[in-house]
Amino acid sequence: MLYRPPIWLRNGHVQSIYPSLFRQLSDDFFQRERIATPDNDFLDLDWARQGSKRLLLLSHGLEGNSRRPYMLGMARAALKRGWDVLAWNFRACSDEPNRHLYSYHSGSTDDLALVTRYAASKGYSELAQVGFSIGGNKTIRYLSIHKDTLPDQLIGAVVFSVPCDLTSSSLLLARPANALYMKNFLVSLRGKLEAKQRLYPDEIDLSGFSRIRTFKEFDDRYTAPINGFRDAEDYWAKSSSAPHIPTVARPVLMISAEDDPFLTPSCFPHREVGSNALVQLEKTRFGGHVGFMTGNRAGEYWSETRALEYLQSLSRLEGAVTAGGAAFPTPAA
Repeated sequence: MLYRPPIWLRNGHVQSIYPSLFRQLSDDFFQRERIATPDNDFLDLDWARQGSKRLLLLSHGLEGNSRRPYMLGMARAALKRGWDVLAWNFRACSDEPNRHLYSYHSGSTDDLALVTRYAASKGYSELAQVGFSIGGNKTIRYLSIHKDTLPDQLIGAVVFSVPCDLTSSSLLLARPANALYMKNFLVSLRGKLEAKQRLYPDEIDLSGFSRIRTFKEFDDRYTAPINGFRDAEDYWAKSSSAPHIPTVARPVLMISAEDDPFLTPSCFPHREVGSNALVQLEKTRFGGHVGFMTGNRAGEYWSETRALEYLQSLSRLEGAVTAGGAAFPTPAA
């Protein structure tokens, strides 16, 4: 299924920015549930239920949430095809600070594992995942790191615009051409830190924050020490998903655009994908970062159509053949 956008959408920045600013979708089909975590924290989940035997679990991107347009668009497409939907919010991403000093980071997978187990306990015959950007990075890592405890109902995943080499992606975003994206991330991250400072005044120091311009500076000062990494480089290396692609234990479709302003060539991991028959990489010429617009503001985006097409091809409920049938093959080491 080829992606051929109209001429005016053949620009990575337009694709990356326009949907966030102008795509307006209702979220009235969601109902919120709060669940506890083992470390005395909480996660906010948004459900859309219509009595289906299949559930689609959605993971948002950096500083996103369950109500972002790309999440709502994917949810709407899944509901139209008869799926139930669960869109979860990373810690501190649901308009309320979480209880601990730490919240989430790009490589953490324990919360996704918890939400997946919880979803699988709800009686669904099949469960699939879609992850966007950092949510896709988490999804790939989850399917590898937790491969021995994946629920039997989990049939596969689709991930979009994954910065699977966090080092090169972070350095790319530090370039002047990407200053707008970087500024937007830092404004959001500062707001989170200000809220957290009220809970932990002795642990969060915001003096000089206005001089921070890059993820290197932010992650060195905040992300790495709060989450037990040596520095930004250590955090990026240990949290990237590319090294985990060879051991992913469920079918995964990776989709990224060549004009994505967040991704470098190393975020198109041909070698790693080639070592695992369960993983498929689709590169599109256009699409930007989590864009893939069709030109119809009210309509379904190409990314939504493609994701559901792939996941429904894995469905055992519809009689389709999955990789290895009910038992998935062991991926290459």
